[in-house]
Amino acid sequence: MAELSTFRLHPGDAAPAFELPGVDGRTYHLGDFATAPLLVVSFWCNHCPYVQAWEGRMIELARRYGPQGVRFVMINSNDARAYPEDRLDAMVARAREKGYPFPYLVDESQDVAHAYGALVTPHPMLFGPDRKLLFQGRIDNDHQHPDRVTDRYLERAIDQALAHRPVTPSELPVAGCTVKWKS
Repeated sequence: MAELSTFRLHPGDAAPAFELPGVDGRTYHLGDFATAPLLVVSFWCNHCPYVQAWEGRMIELARRYGPQGVRFVMINSNDARAYPEDRLDAMVARAREKGYPFPYLVDESQDVAHAYGALVTPHPMLFGPDRKLLFQGRIDNDHQHPDRVTDRYLERAIDQALAHRPVTPSELPVAGCTVKWKS
């Protein structure tokens, strides 16, 4: 679990710009999502058991909130040499197999992960229409047992933001596999 004191971005901080290739062959920029009222940026990968456990729930959130204009983007910053399951070709296959309803981007240089202060996968961050951070934390309170979830942190944050209410809590410790940094 990564604690709040180790976060680089905090509520009110601006989303760092990015320009990253996606599994669909397109290059994405932060500005491509400018018309979305909310943007979820999550650091993601293929091999992490936490990501795999939360994957279906994140897909469902993207599908449910997409009609309200909320956009989701997943960024894989892991060292693909050390973790071949996180190579671009494997990302393409995973996105296709799971029917990802969001762009899945590769951050080979790891510069974007450093700029956002990504600590683990998944590390979701919710940004408002001005692209200021509203929330970062866990998706919910039980990655292993969807039927035991009692607190849906990311969903609550999105609902609060869509209702133009303060997002509380705005930060929670994140849980997942550490980002696999290059040596």
